[in-house]
Amino acid sequence: MLNTAAARAGIATESGMPVRFVPPAGKRGPYELRVHETGCIETRDGNLHDWFNALCWLAFPRTKACINAMHAAAIPGEQGRRGRLRDLLTLFDEGGAIVVCADQELNDLMRQFRWKELFWGERERVKQKMRFVVLGHAVLEQALEPWPGITCKALFASPDDDCDAQAAAWLARLGTGATPHDLAPLPVFGYPGWAEQQNAAFYDDERYFRPAGGRGGAA
Repeated sequence: MLNTAAARAGIATESGMPVRFVPPAGKRGPYELRVHETGCIETRDGNLHDWFNALCWLAFPRTKACINAMHAAAIPGEQGRRGRLRDLLTLFDEGGAIVVCADQELNDLMRQFRWKELFWGERERVKQKMRFVVLGHAVLEQALEPWPGITCKALFASPDDDCDAQAAAWLARLGTGATPHDLAPLPVFGYPGWAEQQNAAFYDDERYFRPAGGRGGAA
């Protein structure tokens, strides 16, 4: 089913290899290089983490292919030690989200870590104008049994264009000095309606809604 869907959509790596979901066959060099060179994505039968990864390839083919290509380009020069750019790519791959919103005031509240003002004070406006598109397959798996600490690493996109294309373009513009701080932290469970216990006090818990104090805010 997954391979049929990938073939119908013409999904391929940036190296031009058609994407196929295959059973694990033992490690033969770095995973990302194997995917880039062969198009084969090892997918364990009955494994939800791998299942969501496959679904994300189908839903966000440009972004996933870009992440893979950037990993493959960086690996040969790392001498066995992953750099900060690849840390960013891994975090976005596992826990990434795209904030689709044209309302810059809402985007600024998020960039400034003003969570209560955003999710409680502007909750109706958020529901109308701000959408979170989660493409991190680990977060999608965690959402099956949600808990308050689930956090994404996000970038921002316009509702006027395809969010997959925008995310891929944003990633492709990153320089070698990029780090995870270039992505905005996003406590997704704060979105209005995501959790049943949401009230004004809910957003005062700084264990989850952390105040500003570090870098962050991809644009």
